[in-house]
Amino acid sequence: MEQLMRNFFLFLSENKFFTKLAKKYGLRFGASRFVAGETIEDAKNVIQSLNDRGLVVTLDHLGEFVDNEQEAKDRANECIKAIETIAEHNLDSQLSLKMTSMGLDISDELVMENMRKILEAGKKHQVFVTIDMEDYERCQKTLDIFKELKKEYDGLGTVLQAYLYRTVNDIEDLNPYSPNLRLVKGAYKESPEVAFPEKKDVDENFKKIIKMHLLNGNYTAVATHDDAIIEYTKKLVDEHRIPRDQFEFQMLYGIRPERQEQLAREGYKMRVYVPYGNDWYGYFMRRLAERPANVAFVLKGMFKK
Repeated sequence: MEQLMRNFFLFLSENKFFTKLAKKYGLRFGASRFVAGETIEDAKNVIQSLNDRGLVVTLDHLGEFVDNEQEAKDRANECIKAIETIAEHNLDSQLSLKMTSMGLDISDELVMENMRKILEAGKKHQVFVTIDMEDYERCQKTLDIFKELKKEYDGLGTVLQAYLYRTVNDIEDLNPYSPNLRLVKGAYKESPEVAFPEKKDVDENFKKIIKMHLLNGNYTAVATHDDAIIEYTKKLVDEHRIPRDQFEFQMLYGIRPERQEQLAREGYKMRVYVPYGNDWYGYFMRRLAERPANVAFVLKGMFKK
């Protein structure tokens, strides 16, 4: 049943009709638990609140699969505005973004132009930028862009997904760039030809790539809500005497906030992924796909008076 629900919500996440409907009617049906709001002002207030509780942030202006050049430029400008807001208010936050919102599916020239503008702003204001990973179809192109831009900008990282067979090789391929990587399980629906279909295999590969990247001496963001993976990481860094400034934990805004604060109190860097914007539908559906408990929360909210 859980797998059926996951597939159902992943299917919905790619539905363009519902995406348009969601933009029209705003953050309803429980989405506000996982999305900081529709404006940068909304997001600023959430970031400040998290910082006050000892948590650091990575901010994401939601949007993906843009097929219009002007919209891609508008998304890039919104990212620059977010960087400027972070700097102006002295927020402890980085920026995350998706290549398809920058024009990945339109042209190489457009996406590189937008990325360089954003990275120049990041460099100016000392705001680190992470390129989120999307579906398998766009994985290689995203990593190629990362490698090209990493030659020009230090303040740039990207994401690798444990459920893909290729990720172990990607860890080794990227190692010469001394990359700052966010390691995740992965949240898109992929074919068993390219991704582990069984959770236990994903979990084992997740542990494997965490160990590889940490022992390579590179900065590692372990993005998970899974206590088993968190405890594995804690034991690994203790065993190998890896300093705490070489890694951090990351979780999504609205999911396990008590655990987030607990890790911060224990002295670990705990970064919260905070999304905002009106293009929230696809992100929200993937959050529902990940955990059945999220669905229960939303249903409860829908029928509350």
